[in-house]
Amino acid sequence: MTISMLDRRTLLRGAALAGGGAALSSWFPAWAQPVSAGIAATLPTVAGTDISLRIAHQMMTVDGRQSHAIGINGTVPAPLVRLREGTTVRLSVTNDLDEDSSVHWHGLLVPFQMDGVPGVSFPGIRPRSTFVYEFPVRQSGTYWYHSHSGLQEQIGHYGPIVIDPAGVDPIQSDREHVIVLSDHSPLHPHMIFKKLKQQGGYFNYQKQTLTDLMKGKDQPLKDRLMWGGMRMDPTDISDVTGAAYSYLINGHGPRDNWTALFRPGERVRLRFVNASAMTTFNVRIPGLRLTVVQADGQPVRPVTVDEFQIAIAETYDVIVEPVEDRAYTLVGEAIDRSGMARATLAPREGMTAVVPPLRRRPLATMKDMGMGDMGAAPVGGADCPPEHAAMGHCTPAPAVPMDHSATAAGGMAGMNHGAGGMNHSMRDFSNAAGVRKSPTVQTISPMPMDRTGEPGQGLQDVGHKVLVYRDLMAVDRNPDVRAPDRAMEIHLTGNMERYMWAFDGEKLSEVKDPIPFLENERVRVTLVNDTMMGHPIHLHGHFFELVTGHGDHAPRKHTVQVQPGGKVTFDVTADAVGDWAFHCHMLYHMHAGMMQVVTVRPRMGEAA
Repeated sequence: MTISMLDRRTLLRGAALAGGGAALSSWFPAWAQPVSAGIAATLPTVAGTDISLRIAHQMMTVDGRQSHAIGINGTVPAPLVRLREGTTVRLSVTNDLDEDSSVHWHGLLVPFQMDGVPGVSFPGIRPRSTFVYEFPVRQSGTYWYHSHSGLQEQIGHYGPIVIDPAGVDPIQSDREHVIVLSDHSPLHPHMIFKKLKQQGGYFNYQKQTLTDLMKGKDQPLKDRLMWGGMRMDPTDISDVTGAAYSYLINGHGPRDNWTALFRPGERVRLRFVNASAMTTFNVRIPGLRLTVVQADGQPVRPVTVDEFQIAIAETYDVIVEPVEDRAYTLVGEAIDRSGMARATLAPREGMTAVVPPLRRRPLATMKDMGMGDMGAAPVGGADCPPEHAAMGHCTPAPAVPMDHSATAAGGMAGMNHGAGGMNHSMRDFSNAAGVRKSPTVQTISPMPMDRTGEPGQGLQDVGHKVLVYRDLMAVDRNPDVRAPDRAMEIHLTGNMERYMWAFDGEKLSEVKDPIPFLENERVRVTLVNDTMMGHPIHLHGHFFELVTGHGDHAPRKHTVQVQPGGKVTFDVTADAVGDWAFHCHMLYHMHAGMMQVVTVRPRMGEAA
C-alpha cells in the first residue's frame, strides 16, 4: 500500500484571513470573497491490493473556518482509492466512531455482501471494530465511496475511486486530476433535516418578492396568483442552499482556491465526482471546451461541450487542452445559483483567473409540474406515438409484456395509463394507478415527458453547448442487447411542504416486500417524476442502459437524474443475485423514505 500525505499547509490556510479584511469579507458570499494564492496539492492516495481505512471524527477547515467532520485516514474527502482492473482487493475498514458506520463502493460491481448497505447487504461496522471488504475488481473508470449509515456522508464520509484498466487505457492524457465536488455545512445534518421537516423551503433565501414584481422580474402577477393558488413555489429548486452550505472542491472552499496544474499544450483529464449530499452542480471552465469521454465510469464517444450538469452521485471524465500560459477558473455552480464551488486550473501555483458572477437563479415552469409539451417529438420508449415514428422523429419501444403483478409485489404500476392533460387535477391518481394514495403524494404529473434531450433546469438559454443525456453514446456495443422481457413503471413521489419522499407513495418503512427480479431477466424500467424537483436515482450492483435512441450503443449508467415533471426509461439486466438498495441519492430524500430494496432471485433449479 502506498500513501501520499496531504500538504500540511492546508491546515494553516485560514491564517491569511486575520484582521479587518477578513471581517469585511464576511459580508459577502464565499464565492465572491477575496481568495488565497491557491493550494496546489494532490489528493492523499491509497493503492494496491491490501488497503487500510480508518473512519474517525476530525475537524476540517473551509475558507478559514473550522467545523466538525467525519473523515477517513484523517482527510476530507477520504483518500483516493486507486485500484487496477483484474485484481482482487482487500479493504480493511476500522470504525473509530461511537456509532455504526459503513462504506458503500458506489458503482462497483461487487458481491452483494460487500456492497456496504446496513440492513440490506450486511449488518454495518460496529464502533471500534473492523470489517474487511474483499472482492474482485471487474471494471475500470472513475467511481467513489461513501457511508450508507445515517447522515455521515454529509459530514465528510466520502472519497473518490479510480480504477486503472488491466491493459492500456484507451483514454490517453498527459496528466489527470480528480475533482471531488461536495457540499458542507457547520449545521449538524440532523438539524438540517429537522428544519426541512418544519418548513420545506427553510433554506430558500431566493423567493420572489413584491419589489421584483414591481420591477417586472420573475413571474408576472397572473402566474404568481396561479402558482400561489396551487401552493407551488417556482423558486424551490434546491432543498438545502448556499444559505447553509459551502460548496467544495477536494475539500476546499471557493476562497481556498484549490489549484490543478498543467503545462500549456497538454491533454489534461479531469475526473469529476459529485459526492455532495444535496447539490446538483453545473460545471464549466470559461475559456476551455470540455470533451466528455466517460460517464459513470463507462467510456462514451467523445462529445465536446461548454458546460455539463452533474447530478449527485454521477461521475464524468472530461478532456481539456489548454494551450495558453494562463489560469482558468473551474466553476461548479449550484443548480439554484445560491453559491459555487471554485478552483483554478493553472500552469503555476499561485495564479488565479476571473471568477464569473453567479448567474440569475432559475424558476420552475409548468413543464416542471409535469405539464409537458405533448407536441414534442421524444426519442424512444412509450413516448413515441405511431405518427411520430412514421415520420422518423423517434424510435418506438419494442413490444414488452407488462408486469401486472409488480404493483402488489413492489409498488409499481403498469405503463398503459392515460397521459392526462392540462385539465386534470394535479393529484389525479388515474395517471398513476399503482401509486398509493398517501400524504407522501402531493402531486401526480398530468403529462410527464422524456426530458433526456434537455440540459437541465436553468441551462436552456445559456448561449452555449450544454451536455444532454442523448449526447451520450457507448464506445462499445452493450453486453446485453436482448429486448426486455417485461416493463414496469415507478413513480417518484413527494410532499415538499411536509418533506416526505417515497417511491409510488410508499416510504421504505411502509414497504412490505422488495422489488422482485429474476436472475438474468431483462427489464424495462420507466421512472416518472411526480415532483417539481430533480431526483438522481441509483441502483446498486448493476449498470443499466438509457433508452435514448442509440440502440445497442446506449449509454450505460448506475445513476440517472430524472428532471422535474419528467421521466427516464432504462433497460437493466438483473445479473447480480442478492439484495440491492435502490434509492434517490439526495441524502435527505433517502433519509425521509425514498428508497426500496431490489431482490434478484436465482432461477429455479440454480444454486443461490
